[in-house]
Amino acid sequence: MAEHLLIIDDDTRLSAMLNDYLSANGYRVRSAPTAAAGLADLSRSPAEAVILDVMLPDLDGFEVLKRIRAGSDVPVLMLTARGDETDRIVGLEIGADDYLPKPFSPRELLARLRAILRRRSASPVAGILRFGRLEIDPGSRSARLDGQVCDMTGHQFDILLALAESAGRILTREQLLDRVKGIEADAFDRSVDVHVSRIRAAIEDDPRHPRRIVTVRGAGYVFARRQDDKD
Repeated sequence: MAEHLLIIDDDTRLSAMLNDYLSANGYRVRSAPTAAAGLADLSRSPAEAVILDVMLPDLDGFEVLKRIRAGSDVPVLMLTARGDETDRIVGLEIGADDYLPKPFSPRELLARLRAILRRRSASPVAGILRFGRLEIDPGSRSARLDGQVCDMTGHQFDILLALAESAGRILTREQLLDRVKGIEADAFDRSVDVHVSRIRAAIEDDPRHPRRIVTVRGAGYVFARRQDDKD
């Protein structure tokens, strides 16, 4: 069954464009041009996620988010034309699941939306993944090699976890984009290679000749199982 999305944004052209794009990608979309209309819509009919603009004609998006959070934990992706870091921090602190400054590409919005929905629908945090000397702990969001914590960023941990959870299966850069939020879509193909090289530096005995995260030329990356791995 298609997931229902609610767009609350007074930019009717943007809402129409997102409606067409997201509908083409399998979602059922409805939109509201004001805070009042959006809150009324959400009270009448639940949605799987809300795309919420900060600048609305009758009420700012932060207040709308507070009212949504008073009675619902529906995922909320906030949009803003200002791109102010303070706005971003405030939005996340009061309960936004992600924050996207305008202008943005519909492809990036779709990737972030899918990541939000995937995290919300995921089963409880899995146990520690063990691959020989390497341990990956989704709960603490950390990786250890021979008991020592590996130095990596949050994005790099997300990429490592995505690969490890699909051990033995090739993941394309597009699939990694779907799984990892916060990397600019236009730069992703280049930046994912940089992230992978840094992950290799943290977990491989010889990063120049990796045995764990292997490049499959023209396809993507695979987390390779080895004989010393435990089931």
